[in-house]
Amino acid sequence: METTFDYLRQFGPALAERILETYPPLQSTKDPVAPALSTLLRKALPAQALAITGTAKYLRKAKAARIVAECGAGKTFMALGTIHLLSEGRPSSTLVMCPSHITHKWAREVLLTIPRARTFLIEDMRNGGDPSRPHGVCEVKLSKGRTVYEGKRLTLSEMRRMGRKDWKRRLPGPTFFITGKDKAKLGYFWEHVYLKAKSGPNHGGVVNPDSGAAILDSEMQKLTALDFNDKLKVSEALTAPSGGTTRFSALWQADPERIQRMAPIEFIGRYMRGWFDFAIADELHQLAGDTAQGNGLGVLGRAAQRLIALTGTLMGGYADDLFNIFYRMEPRVMVRDGFAYGGQGRRDFQEQYGVLETIERVEEADNACSRTTKKTVRVLRKPGASPLLFGKFLMTTTAFLSLEDISDNLPRYDESVISVDMDDALQQAYEQLEDDIRSAMKAQRGNKSLMSILLNTLLLYPDHPYDFKEIWARALDPQTKEYVKFLVTEPENLAREALYAKERALISDVKEELRQGRRCQVYATYTGEKDVTLRLETVLRQEGIRVAVLRSSVPTDKREDWYERQLKAGVEVVICHPKLVETGLDLLAFPTLYFYETGYSLHTLRQASRRSWRIGQRFPVRVKFVTYSGTMQETCLRLMGKKMLVALMMEGKFSGEGLQALDTDEDLMSAMARELVEKAGVGETADAVWRELEQEREKIQPRPGVEDPEQEEEPAPILDPPARATPPPVPTTFGIHLTEPPPAMKKRKKPALWPTSKEANAQLSLFE
Repeated sequence: METTFDYLRQFGPALAERILETYPPLQSTKDPVAPALSTLLRKALPAQALAITGTAKYLRKAKAARIVAECGAGKTFMALGTIHLLSEGRPSSTLVMCPSHITHKWAREVLLTIPRARTFLIEDMRNGGDPSRPHGVCEVKLSKGRTVYEGKRLTLSEMRRMGRKDWKRRLPGPTFFITGKDKAKLGYFWEHVYLKAKSGPNHGGVVNPDSGAAILDSEMQKLTALDFNDKLKVSEALTAPSGGTTRFSALWQADPERIQRMAPIEFIGRYMRGWFDFAIADELHQLAGDTAQGNGLGVLGRAAQRLIALTGTLMGGYADDLFNIFYRMEPRVMVRDGFAYGGQGRRDFQEQYGVLETIERVEEADNACSRTTKKTVRVLRKPGASPLLFGKFLMTTTAFLSLEDISDNLPRYDESVISVDMDDALQQAYEQLEDDIRSAMKAQRGNKSLMSILLNTLLLYPDHPYDFKEIWARALDPQTKEYVKFLVTEPENLAREALYAKERALISDVKEELRQGRRCQVYATYTGEKDVTLRLETVLRQEGIRVAVLRSSVPTDKREDWYERQLKAGVEVVICHPKLVETGLDLLAFPTLYFYETGYSLHTLRQASRRSWRIGQRFPVRVKFVTYSGTMQETCLRLMGKKMLVALMMEGKFSGEGLQALDTDEDLMSAMARELVEKAGVGETADAVWRELEQEREKIQPRPGVEDPEQEEEPAPILDPPARATPPPVPTTFGIHLTEPPPAMKKRKKPALWPTSKEANAQLSLFE
């Protein structure tokens, strides 16, 4: 017995019995579920019914609760089911804040789940605007499976004047108001406000319109018009003469020349406190920052009597990821434990429940007539979280659900690493680039801007080894105290006509997946000046593969329709940045997903990797990480695997490696820099870390065997591939010879030409 996990595995049953005796669950698997669930328009699966009943029991006495469930496990359904139980048939109003591109999807889910429900989309609060576009609060209804604007239209101001009682009298049923978190934060554009004195002692200077006195800064110096060029709000505290009261004087106002509107979430928080019975915050992990969207989570808590938060990835590996979430959902608990809101409280929280590393640097210095030592102290946060965090803040307030709990018939999910050796020319060029960057980082330790530029160069160069120019960086000159530029390296530009090893490996694997009738989704993170997605599109099309690239220019609320159009056109492979499909989209037609590049965000990686593995998927899902061995790409992927273990530990999936990961490096970029400079982690591959992650998953929940859903039925004849549609011509951006697919020939339409094609109502039949 060498690890904590070995101990838990051996004595787990005894410990579990003791824990259940000491802390009996609010809703156990043996307790009956709420009878009211049978009145929903959709039937809840057993695990969903258990989570709904337990969450409803908890919220009868508490203010807020969380549902943490894997992508595709039915978080939306469980939140709606909980509200259905709590309302007990009485009229109720619910405010939902979710990503803007899934507002219509939320409305559709509500109408298909809650009996007699009416849904409204909060579009904006503005005066005027394009009359052809919806404004204010608009009702939506279902028509042929799609949401359409039809019915009642009003404004938040009218709802405020009605009040809760009048609203429920007019609409005696469950009503849901859905707003996108991006639109909800948008208010007016502002401009500076000041006057120029035309006479007197301040002639020519700027004065406060409220007092007529000169505007002073913190050093009691008069400000000029040039000081208002910066886009920073300026204000003053004015005190009336003879010991009068002090009042706030804002030196800004709404810009009358631009859009006149108020942020809906700000209006709700200020004027509609307690107006709603329930509130739902979707994608909770995106509301953890000190941002306008994050502040919206606190507004939901004030505007509603009960708050339910949903997420598939609770934390990204650090304990203080949860600080703002706890403070906005359970402020009394945080204050009771002595945590102040803000930076100091966040540091105290990280120190108590996370991992901090203190680095002291001692240097000798000469004073005028003596010698002394100068000590600098730097405190860094590191990945990891104490199990006390789970027991104190999460165990009693959060329902955890995994896809394994939802369905016994869920297809197998596999993650694997395709590690590729570089071609000789690329390897020599990369090693020279790495040596130059390592030397620069050794000479400029602690230079964060240099670290970011150089590490991104090492991640990008193997996938796009051409069109590079000299790489310059800035460093602080200790003598002049000014930043000076210096040359780091000039990467060798290789032939753009060549087909490199990683591209050949991707093409070979994609062809094999397509041969098995499995469409593929490819993720790449570098989409700027050196666009890797464009390179991949060209090399795949050269092989006769039908490819489409999803760009950020496609509006968020149009991406689901975009995928449907590509499927109808016969596209076999879609390429995009993982953030574009991170939330809301169900890629059931793409059972194979490739991470050609991963990026730094664990939230994005986890969300994007589960776009296909969800309820409704009938085929085994394969997620493959393609990387060059021995490069910074492999280092990044290996560290992401370690962060994943820590995150799974906080979600109740304890593992030996997860508990040991408390002494890993401080953050992903710093860890990568340290490994580059010190050559740490040599010999440990990304493949080994992700295999270990798979082993930990199997210890918790054994995976189903590989089954082909087609074998369950009678053998079917070999299916023809989809009729090829002629893709639009692609501009040749480099010298690889492009071969266009032959023109499409008209064939008689056959049913089910593609095993993983888009089936009718597949997106909406999640819980049937």
